[in-house]
Amino acid sequence: MYMPKLGTMLLRNRLACLLVLSFVTVGLVWAQTQPTPPSAQPSASQGQSQQPNQTPGTQSAPSQTTPSGQAPANPAGQQNPPAQGQPPSEQAPAQGPAANDNGVFVFHAEAQEVTLHATVVDERNRLITNLAKGDFFVFENSQPQQIRSFRQEDIPVAIGVVIDNSGSMREKREEVNKAAINLVKASNPGDQVFVVNFSDEYYLDQEFTSDIKKLQAALEHVESRGGTALYDAIVASADELGKSPLQRKVLFVVTDGEDDASQESLEQAVHRLQQENGPTVYAIGLLGQEKARKAKRALEVIADRTGGISFFPPTLAEVDEISRSIARDIRNQYTITYKPTNPRSNGGYRKVKVEARAPGYKDLQVRTRDGYFADEKRTASTKQ
Repeated sequence: MYMPKLGTMLLRNRLACLLVLSFVTVGLVWAQTQPTPPSAQPSASQGQSQQPNQTPGTQSAPSQTTPSGQAPANPAGQQNPPAQGQPPSEQAPAQGPAANDNGVFVFHAEAQEVTLHATVVDERNRLITNLAKGDFFVFENSQPQQIRSFRQEDIPVAIGVVIDNSGSMREKREEVNKAAINLVKASNPGDQVFVVNFSDEYYLDQEFTSDIKKLQAALEHVESRGGTALYDAIVASADELGKSPLQRKVLFVVTDGEDDASQESLEQAVHRLQQENGPTVYAIGLLGQEKARKAKRALEVIADRTGGISFFPPTLAEVDEISRSIARDIRNQYTITYKPTNPRSNGGYRKVKVEARAPGYKDLQVRTRDGYFADEKRTASTKQ
């Protein structure tokens, strides 16, 4: 039998191996250059671990880092800017009602309308609470305005109790404090109330609360001193009311003398009260004969310009019943809203008048603020 030489056989084997390796290499290169079928592509979720407690049907956003390993600058929860060409109305939905810490829902919207809170009485000064929208007529700078919304309901109110704490009030405070507490008790249970005591300075002795015990404690915080900074206390209390989300706002003011210590003037105080959504002021003047005329006029102006009432009882014993009547007045007001024909952005002072006419009634009197300053800003200044 013919037997080839060992060297020849080894050479042939090496050539065969090289030929096979060449075919394998060419095949692998060809396979890598072919596109992967769609069915063979991995899904975006493959290779990612599922987040624990993830709600079914939702995807958690993958974590992102910058090249340096730091988290991206866009904070969590911040929305991406709208795509180019997207209509402005679709870029962000209108902001709807949101609940505050007290669970009160407040609708945030650009203020283009004017809201009035009105009390109606007949010729015998009796409250009239059964009128309809068509019975009211609103005028701004003598021009008729169209009423956009109307309601008559007992809703929560923000109330500032502002009590004179000067030396001359020391013997009167017990009766005044009882009247203030009875005002709160006779009001809507959802009302939010704060207490400001003032003499030559003013102090916020109790922030907004509905707790009768806290209000009582604040009213009993008596440090009678000389001086009466009534206007300063009213301006600061109006600013404090502005912090409340409640739409309706009231100041209950009790004093026994003429302002002699304020930095603000009567005109400046009235100006502040007549800002947008300013408070209604109910004032009780426990005035003696000395300087009574000027003090009485100041309280009348403050109350009348804001749609409230001023009272001047001859005896201290009447204060409690007055406070209860104020509570009834507050709980039986109409709320009227209109959009001015003169845009509010034009600014300036606007004179307001509301009339009521209805079958079966004559000489109806409407009590509401007599005007407002449009499109003006303000800042809080209440001392702690």
